Amino acid sequence: MGNWLCLVQVDQSTVAIKETFGKFDDVLQPGCHCVPWIFGRKLAGHLTLRLRQLDVKCETKTKFWYKIMGNWLCLVQVDQSTVAIKETFGKFDDVLQPGCHCVPWIFGRKLAGHLTLRLRQLDVKCETKTKLWIIGIPLNKQLDNIHDLCETDIVILFQDNVFVNVVASIQYRAIADKASEAFYKLSNTSIQIQAYVFDVIRATVPKLNLDDVFEQKNEIARAVEDQLEKAMSAYGFEIVQTLIVDIEPDERVKKAMNEINAAARMRLAATEKAEADKILQIKRAEGEAEAKYLSGLGIARQRQAIVDGLRDSVLGFSVNVPGTSAKDVMDMVLVTQYFDTMKEIGAASKSSAVFIPHGPGAVRDVATQIRDGLFQSSSINS
Repeated sequence: MGNWLCLVQVDQSTVAIKETFGKFDDVLQPGCHCVPWIFGRKLAGHLTLRLRQLDVKCETKTKFWYKIMGNWLCLVQVDQSTVAIKETFGKFDDVLQPGCHCVPWIFGRKLAGHLTLRLRQLDVKCETKTKLWIIGIPLNKQLDNIHDLCETDIVILFQDNVFVNVVASIQYRAIADKASEAFYKLSNTSIQIQAYVFDVIRATVPKLNLDDVFEQKNEIARAVEDQLEKAMSAYGFEIVQTLIVDIEPDERVKKAMNEINAAARMRLAATEKAEADKILQIKRAEGEAEAKYLSGLGIARQRQAIVDGLRDSVLGFSVNVPGTSAKDVMDMVLVTQYFDTMKEIGAASKSSAVFIPHGPGAVRDVATQIRDGLFQSSSINS
């Protein structure tokens, strides 16, 4: 009964969009409202104000009797964000804005079609190739200026063509003031834009290597946008923005690039490890040299202390015991050292077998050998 009585209900946490002959009129809050359909008013739809995680849009269309009657009464409806092209006996007449209009068909007037003013997006996938050059110069060639380099001096070490798929996203819309040009001059807007995108991308990308394509995608998008803006403005369309959303090389090329990157990082890691080993070896050698130097100083000081002690002992014994000579004192010291050595060898638990001639005459022989060695060194030094 609500439809016949022009009453509609708007639920809680919901608003309804009211239109009059297809043009936006008002936003209805929750409650009961009067929407007289006999005056061309209707509900375009409902909008929930609740928190949503997934938006599902269901578009439907109903046919009211006033539309059927509108054809007989020469009334037409133009929806919001849309313009209609009116013709008189097949010739362009006017551009109708959103709302209700009278188009008397009995005088040869009709609607040729509708043109949306909403922002549209076209994704264009273009396959092209990049050119990768690696050149070299002979080592025996000395140049003072790069301009002195001749073509015969350049050696091409590697040349390869890499195919890539470039995806460009074109955001465009029709200009309201040029609706007639946008409606009549182009039969298929998408194909026309796609042709210009192909032309620009295939003229720009082959001049760059693969790395530069990724780094200069903004420049590529700007070149596409400038070309499209010049071409499509004459047809009544405005290019809002152009984006390069994806650059996808062949799988084998991507695998090769990853392997090159991995090899470069491994080479860098090996270099760093070698430098670390070098530093460790240098520090170890410096530590060993310092340890040997300090050990030599210790041995030298030890021997100096022994010599000083022996000298003091000999001098003290000669003074305290009259009639003894320095030779007698040295013999006694050597005998004492001899027995101390024998004692240490016998006290060691893991000592090897050492055969030393032992007897009263052995001590004299040892003393004689030491004295002869001292005399020989003295004669050599003198």
